[in-house]
Amino acid sequence: MHVCRSQQGKTIEIAIYDNDRLIPINRAARELKIAIPTADSTSILDYLAPHGKSAKAAAQVLARFSKLPASAQRRLSRPVKGARIKVPVPHPKKVILLAGNYAAHIVEGGGVAPERAATFPYFFWKPPTTTLTDPGAPIRIPRVSPDHVDWEIELGVIIGRTARHVSEAKALSHVAGYTVCNDISDRRFRINPERQPRDKDAFFDWQHGKWHDTFLPMGPCVRTAASLPDPQKLRLVLKVNGNVMQDASTAQMIFPAAALISILSSFVTLEPGDIIVTGTPSGVGHARKPPIYLKPRDQVEAEIEGIGILRNPVAAGK
Repeated sequence: MHVCRSQQGKTIEIAIYDNDRLIPINRAARELKIAIPTADSTSILDYLAPHGKSAKAAAQVLARFSKLPASAQRRLSRPVKGARIKVPVPHPKKVILLAGNYAAHIVEGGGVAPERAATFPYFFWKPPTTTLTDPGAPIRIPRVSPDHVDWEIELGVIIGRTARHVSEAKALSHVAGYTVCNDISDRRFRINPERQPRDKDAFFDWQHGKWHDTFLPMGPCVRTAASLPDPQKLRLVLKVNGNVMQDASTAQMIFPAAALISILSSFVTLEPGDIIVTGTPSGVGHARKPPIYLKPRDQVEAEIEGIGILRNPVAAGK
């Protein structure tokens, strides 16, 4: 099952994302006489296992809806096309991302891909309130550094229950669902180009280039963890203006999602709604010869098999 947040006028509602239709859960439940324990909630986590109180009711809505005649289905749903889809989790406490979690991406950047046993995940963070960007909303090219903005398709893992010191074998039981992310990156951002060099400049330049506003589009929906037992068998494809730039599989991760959760939970308490963005495969723009970067009026599509397509235009910064 796929679930999303959508906006109707000023109202946010939780809907089942069913192919090209949205089924507002609370409206359909009222008609189908299904009780929703969290009927007033606009948090997607309340509709997702393992701890969402309305997860079972949402599944019942979809099961009953699928048996209705076509006319009733049309009445209780609306087209995805033209809908205002919102970021699945608008205010996560933590957004934790991965650098260098696909061997081919490390190699295309000039590095040497390590074996898992000989390394550890490179985690970093993004400020969620200013980087998270709705499906369909523009990726803004920053005025301060406009010429080297790049794409990175990534699988997003949404935590559904608190995880602390969990084993890799049990880690996925703490997941509520999976979504599509695009870790936008400014490859050559330099604060104060006339500065006096210091040893850590390259690291902080790289990190600051991740933080610009709108640099983490996410969505359009969440596929429930219960319906996706193995997140390491998914094809990832990113297109710019219809041209395929990235085409890979989550099977190529150095550290799979379960390992990332286990390692993180050994030193950080993961809370419901936290998002882990699991790294990008090869095919980024700065590694191409010549390099290709995003510019205003570009169109970006990031698709993960079995989850959905995240579409965002590119626009000049405000």
